[in-house]
Amino acid sequence: MPQLDTSTWLTMIMSMFLTLFIIFQLKISKHNFHFNPELTLTKTQKEDTPWKTKWTKIYLPLSLPQ
Repeated sequence: MPQLDTSTWLTMIMSMFLTLFIIFQLKISKHNFHFNPELTLTKTQKEDTPWKTKWTKIYLPLSLPQ
C-alpha cells in the first residue's frame, strides 16, 4: 500500500491563505466608506392602540378560583 505524500501540503495551505487574503483585500478595497458619518434623528410616530388606553387583566389557568 503506498504512503500518502504530505510534503506539499504546507505549500498548498500557505498559498491558499495568501490567495484568500489577497481576494478579501481586493473586495474590501472596492467599498466606499463615509469619511464623516453624521447622525440623523428619526421621529417616532405615536400610534393609538386600544390596549394602551384601557386596563386589562390576564388570568392564568392556575390562578382561577376552584
